[in-house]
Amino acid sequence: MPDVSVADDSEQPTLVHAEHLVANGEIAAENAWSVSSDAESLPDQRPAFVPLALWQQHQGDAGLAPVLASDTELTPALAGELAQTPRIAIDFPAFTDGRGYSLARLMRERYGFEGEIRAVGDVLVDQLNYMRRCGFSAMALRNDQDPEVALRALNAFSVRYQTDVELRQALFERRLAKA
Repeated sequence: MPDVSVADDSEQPTLVHAEHLVANGEIAAENAWSVSSDAESLPDQRPAFVPLALWQQHQGDAGLAPVLASDTELTPALAGELAQTPRIAIDFPAFTDGRGYSLARLMRERYGFEGEIRAVGDVLVDQLNYMRRCGFSAMALRNDQDPEVALRALNAFSVRYQTDVELRQALFERRLAKA
């Protein structure tokens, strides 16, 4: 097993305050999970999301969960490994990077992941509705985003035309089924 040291004070995990975490359609009452981007060493603070390779080296540690980079290649073998954890985080390095949506949707629809999928990184209010539709159950908002506005944005649309991970029939199919 590789020698992994504990992170020093220069590399502190990113903390997401509970008021900036939207989980299951509500502002989270608490958030114990931090996010560490240090791929070399384990963070002092637990529980923590850590880079995928570091998590793979320490899968037995219940205080760790993986962060998937937006360019992660989601193979069946990797999805099988991820099925063993109750939560994963997917990083959005920039709000213009949409690859995380695909990762979440694949985890839910192709691989049947039922645990928490959390969006972390550059997460804006405007993205939340789409994130939920792709399978995210928790979104850690960027610190300059208003959580109350986020909740309104999350529930701004009452009708969806397209299918998503929650609603498997398009609007026209639902209307035809009623006819």
